[in-house]
Amino acid sequence: MRRLVGALLLCALVTGCSSAPAETAGPSTPVETMFGVVEVPANPQRVVALGWGDAEAALALGVQPVAASDWQAYGGVGVGPWAADRYTTPPTVLGTLQVDPEAVAALDPDVILWTRSNNDQGLYETFSRIAPTVAPPPGTTRAYGTLYDEQTRLVAAALGRPEQGEELISGVERQFADVRAAHPGWAGEEVAVGVCNAGQFAAYVNGGARADFMADLGFTLKPEINELPAEAFSAPLGTENVSALDADLTVLFLLAATGDEVRANPLVQQLESTKAGRLLVLDDKSVSKSLSSGTVLGTRYAIETVVPLVEATQV
Repeated sequence: MRRLVGALLLCALVTGCSSAPAETAGPSTPVETMFGVVEVPANPQRVVALGWGDAEAALALGVQPVAASDWQAYGGVGVGPWAADRYTTPPTVLGTLQVDPEAVAALDPDVILWTRSNNDQGLYETFSRIAPTVAPPPGTTRAYGTLYDEQTRLVAAALGRPEQGEELISGVERQFADVRAAHPGWAGEEVAVGVCNAGQFAAYVNGGARADFMADLGFTLKPEINELPAEAFSAPLGTENVSALDADLTVLFLLAATGDEVRANPLVQQLESTKAGRLLVLDDKSVSKSLSSGTVLGTRYAIETVVPLVEATQV
């Protein structure tokens, strides 16, 4: 509460936090979100990107945020190597789960991007008192559940570049279509996508960037995985049901483990996919982060890097 009061007081002193009527602020663009329609000033110059992947979405559209949250701990300018060179002026890097509203207000934003988030309405209202805030799309129920095409459309609408956004989405869709056309056999195979973190396993479900990426390549997510109780976009697996990751192709991400440690794990060794040489462990963190990014730029990089790895595993 003290932070909120401080943010509101600061807003009264910062020009960009003014609550002046829309007609005094010039033309605006209506953007529909899960919390209703938000009016974004035309051609916003000071963009603060707080949602997962929002900075990369803006950069893909040719707009450099003045500040952004570094959700995947990239360091540097807070985005993946596939997007970092799009900055000419380094942004202020903000927190992720803990964002100081006063720090956001001090940046004098024209618009706040928060399109892939925890969907907390209270936090949304806090940000909205600082500047027009673009939340996840209507109908969003899962935290961090906004997909790359939804995010691109929201950010493009907010930045007044909807046609460019559609071109970016179409470009990625064409890349996926080309991969599927080149690998028709993948359409008949099941995939399980999981993660190992300090010896604990989880499986990714549909509706998240990782599982959906593999589906876009043509694979079918193992049906049993979608039946597991999921938290956001993953379902925790106890040691007794790591076998749920057994499929025609098993893809494992790494957190607090090395690839060699995961491959040597007795539970992983017992998977039939491991025995058949159909286990793909994403050792390269830049590759796994691109696949996890759920952005146009990250997805492009993932297609370029993951497809050859899958091809090698499927030999």
